[in-house]
Amino acid sequence: MKNLLLSLAGLLSLSAAMPALAEPASAWDSLVAPETARDELDALYKGLQSAHFDLYAHQPEEAYDARYQAIREGFEEPISLYELALQLQKFTAFGHVAHARIDFPQAVYDSYRDAGGKTFPIYLRIVDGRAYVGEDYSGASDIQPGDEIRAIDGIDMAQWLARTAQHLSADTPYIAHSLLEFSFPKYLWVELGERDAFQLTLHREGEGRFQVEVPGVTRSDIEIASQTMPERFALNPNARDAKMLTDSVAYLRPGPFYNVEDPENLWDASGFRTFIDDAFEQFLANEADTLIIDLRDNPGGDNSFSDLMIAWIADEPFRFAADFLIRSSDEAAASNQARLDANPDSVAGVSGRFAEFYAETPRGEVFSFDIDYTSPREGVRFSGDVYVLINRHSYSNAVNTAAIFQDYGWGVIAGEKTADMATTYGAMESFTLPETGLDVGFPKAHIIRPSGERKSDGVTPDLPIRTPIIASEKDDVLETLLGLIAER
Repeated sequence: MKNLLLSLAGLLSLSAAMPALAEPASAWDSLVAPETARDELDALYKGLQSAHFDLYAHQPEEAYDARYQAIREGFEEPISLYELALQLQKFTAFGHVAHARIDFPQAVYDSYRDAGGKTFPIYLRIVDGRAYVGEDYSGASDIQPGDEIRAIDGIDMAQWLARTAQHLSADTPYIAHSLLEFSFPKYLWVELGERDAFQLTLHREGEGRFQVEVPGVTRSDIEIASQTMPERFALNPNARDAKMLTDSVAYLRPGPFYNVEDPENLWDASGFRTFIDDAFEQFLANEADTLIIDLRDNPGGDNSFSDLMIAWIADEPFRFAADFLIRSSDEAAASNQARLDANPDSVAGVSGRFAEFYAETPRGEVFSFDIDYTSPREGVRFSGDVYVLINRHSYSNAVNTAAIFQDYGWGVIAGEKTADMATTYGAMESFTLPETGLDVGFPKAHIIRPSGERKSDGVTPDLPIRTPIIASEKDDVLETLLGLIAER
């Protein structure tokens, strides 16, 4: 069974929150004194003000100061480390920058689920701010995939999306909603605790509103229910595929831009190079005149991989950013130095260059870090028409890759707009809070997409193709694109 929830587990592990501390769940029950909680909040805010490229890019300083004071005044009694982590993450996420974050204490949720804990039984599809039934594990016969969820327990769904999104660092509601499609049951549990049942108000096209009670479900309930769910098409984020779809149309799904086959050598691109070279040699041997590059549900990775693919098509030198601006700070310099200490040989590489800039740039000032250009591949290259498929779950370097094709004019971008940004605050580093040991991620850089556009935004397709709320047994988006190519 090609189940969306299960098939995207690999993508979720990269794009959603991971454990903040390598501690058992019981460690999160330890109590933190109110004065310590206040000290940790102070250290967090000061650290973000010092290290973040632009803490107030999306949230005015006055609003951030007010949030800081309100949380600080609320620390009047001892608080568990788990609750403190949640409060500090929400404070960090208040700035609406995806790469400023404290990771969710996943061990607490995993322990709860391992013990048979129940959660909301429906995984959502969120389109234009409206929530629909994606995968339903409730066993309720009167619910259909695609039904819109208008309310849970009498509270409007928009309020639930806003409450759960507080736990996610995200530049826009679109990014938050793309992540909630994987994690809404977890964050609803954070808000409500365990519930045996939920009262839903639903709306079905042509039939109007109706109400249904659904039970909370355990992991075993989900496993049992998944056995009887209908077969639906789902993308595998880890798959690499190269084939001819027709006599003239080639299809390339490059998969992650890292060595997913050998996690111990995550950034070894030799196997990927062989895959890409073999793929293009196959396409040229079959005289393909059109190529579809599928970056949907791609978790991203490093441009040392994607550049190998782009170089088969490029007709001039290219790079993933028009500018790579970095704010000098003690926190960024310390994080970079830790990498150098762990791998002294890296002094000859990028980390060594960073160290030189941090040494010569006054704290708080910004320097431009030169990004090397990649040359087109020598010899024969693919010169046909290129279409690049993207969707809301194209992340990280997959977004940069789509931006390169669009900005250099090497391909038509098709599908739906990415939630992740092409111009973004990124290149995340981290510092550690002194008492709790919580790691705080922050963006040290402002990465400007190849076109030079400085506004933070995703990649908007040239050829919009709406992803169905409910997938059929086949790849409807790819079929639509093939039809449009045939018409052209």
